[in-house]
Amino acid sequence: MIFYRKIGAIHAMTFDLDDTLYDNMPYIYAAEAALSEYIAEHFPKASSISKAQWFAFKQRALKDMPEIKYDMGQLRLATLKLGLGSVGYAGEELATGAYACFSYFYAQRSHFKVPSAVTDILASLSDHIPLVAITNGNVNVDSIGIGQYFTHVYHANSEHRAKPHADMFSKAAKALALAPHQILHVGDNMTNDVLGAYQSGYRTAWYAADRSMNLNQEPVKCLPDVQLDEFADLLQWV
Repeated sequence: MIFYRKIGAIHAMTFDLDDTLYDNMPYIYAAEAALSEYIAEHFPKASSISKAQWFAFKQRALKDMPEIKYDMGQLRLATLKLGLGSVGYAGEELATGAYACFSYFYAQRSHFKVPSAVTDILASLSDHIPLVAITNGNVNVDSIGIGQYFTHVYHANSEHRAKPHADMFSKAAKALALAPHQILHVGDNMTNDVLGAYQSGYRTAWYAADRSMNLNQEPVKCLPDVQLDEFADLLQWV
């Protein structure tokens, strides 16, 4: 480990999920591919929509409904409605079809298990201190086998903005009834996690599951309090 600041007593930990506990993008790519196949089978008129067109529908959804920009689920659902609607689906068929596509994607997006090397550490930590998940994404923590380790799970949505905004950090500290400096936030993203947590008064630990731990290759805006060598390094605080 590399310490950049002194860390005092830690009474709880918060965790980013994607790319911190597991390499997220392979699961996203697989879910996207599965969704394309699902659409081709069940909504064939939409099978000709290109990736560029889907991206345009996403941008249109953001323009029409800026309030959903932090909610990945609502954004995808709105994008699907626009795409299916563009090729002639309408009314109840459009509404139920878009939701069916979204539900299928969400199930596929969460169709994996976090490695036991990580869940074993989460289990040990949760035996001693409360753990909270704070994610900008929408993975289903129960489906991926980690829901039981967290006392609270916060997803970015219309009620609380995505990291690095303070919303979810503040909500977690309030739920834990702890001062922010008593909480260690663990995450891979230098802006969303390290800077966001630091600005909210948290202690910060940098750890990435999807890439080498080389700070020289990161867009550093704020140094973490500690850079972990291994996920198991967290056990030293309990």
